[in-house]
Formats: sequence, C-alpha cells, structure tokens
Amino acid sequence: MRTQPVLAREETTAPEEEGIVTFHRMIPQCRPPQRADRSAMGTLPTRAFRYCEAVTTASAFGWYLFPPLDFTVQWDGTNVLWTYEGAASWFPLTAAQFPGFADYFDRIAPPEMKGFSPPFLSALPEPGVIQIWTGHVATTKPGWSLLVRPPANLPRSQSYELFEGIIETDRWFGPLFTNLRLTRTEFPISFGRELPLLQVQPIHRSLYSEDVLGKFSLVEDLADFAPEDWDRYRATVVKPNVDPDRKPGTYAVATRKRRDGAHGPPAAPESGA
Repeated sequence: MRTQPVLAREETTAPEEEGIVTFHRMIPQCRPPQRADRSAMGTLPTRAFRYCEAVTTASAFGWYLFPPLDFTVQWDGTNVLWTYEGAASWFPLTAAQFPGFADYFDRIAPPEMKGFSPPFLSALPEPGVIQIWTGHVATTKPGWSLLVRPPANLPRSQSYELFEGIIETDRWFGPLFTNLRLTRTEFPISFGRELPLLQVQPIHRSLYSEDVLGKFSLVEDLADFAPEDWDRYRATVVKPNVDPDRKPGTYAVATRKRRDGAHGPPAAPESGA
C-alpha cells in the first residue's frame, strides 16, 4: 500500500554547537524533536509548576518525539486494523510503510540499500503489541545511551501502555521507535502529531552498569539512624514546617541556585505538589 503525497520539508534551525544527541530525520514531514517542557505541555497544575522543582525538572529531562502523522488503530483481541488521515479505508496491520516513504527512500538511498526503508507501523507477534517508528534515527556521543519512555508527567491514555527501553545509540544506528501494548478492544485509538508519543532521555552507560546497580547500602531500622541522618532530616523536614516565615517554593529556589552554581542550605520539597 503506497500513496504519493508531496514530501515537504520543514525548516529547522541547526544547533550552534554539537550536543550529546544528534537526531537524523528520515521522514521529511515529521515534526522535529522538541526539548521536553517543564510544564509538561501546559498540563501541570499551577502550584506544581511554580513550586515543585522535582516535578518540573523531571518533566524537562530529555526531548519529545511525535508521531509522524495522524493515524488510528483498532484491536479486536487478535488482529489490528489501522487507518490514517486521508486514507479511504481501514487496513489489516502487519508491517506498513509511511505513505510515500518507500519510494522516497529508494530515490535517495545508495543502490545496495534500496528496498530497506524501515516500516512506520508494525504488529508484533504478541497480542495487541505494535511498534511505531518516529521517523528518526538518533546517535549519541561515545558512552551515552537513550532511555525511551512515555512522556514524563503528561496524562496517559487509558487505551495503551508504552514499554520503556534503553538503546545504546552510540553504536546502533537504526530507527528510533517505541513498542506499546493496546489495552482496549473494539475501540478506535487515535495518535496525533500535536502530542508527544515518547520522551528520550540521555543516560551514561556507566549509570546502569552492574558496578553501580549491583550494590547499595541499607539502614535497616529507624533506630539505626546516625546523628547526621537526624540532622539532615531536621533541616529538610522539621525546620521548614515549624518556620512561620517560610515562603512557598524554597526548595525550588535552592535547587535552581545549586544548578547555577550558587550552593545554599537544603530546603524541603513542597509537600503535596
């Protein structure tokens, strides 16, 4: 199934200096990756956005990637059907190319690579599990990988669940995709270009090595807290809650100062935010 839409390129601004990650856009009309937003695309409650630095920092960690076109899938418990904006009907899903992309790829790719355009949408052998390609390939500097996950702190659909994965993009130059499990049957599930499909976050490979994750320390009981533990608890929890002059957002202010290099005393995160 191939259609022949006009593959129009979007203008992007090249970064002034090279970062850890380089995104390679293969499908020209894909939305470019976007720096993740501290407000989670404007969905965070105002109090959380103003005062909860923990939430806003997590929300902004990484980049959003979007579906390359508006499309809809439907699962009957066994088979998946799909359609897209402008299509005349529904199609059984096995492996589907982005409309017009296979021909576009073959016109540009070296002769020995023609016919190897990656599918945009695939049904995997597991019931209700599909794979969606963002239209991009990503590379990272040596030692760095990308954690692929659902967008942080954005409201999630009740119709599907995204798997998380870590891709060693410093050595693997392939389609940047995500796998998801459909959780509703006999119901159209839509994906649109206006909302992020996934969030990718850079992590150094050493951080998930056995040397780091294979060992940890445990203080087994409250009675085993050392005096310095109680001092830190007093500064973080007790003192702010008995201070009548404490202003909202002290943790956020202290965290921003620390991030900017001006270290100050610890402050407690805003409870309930």
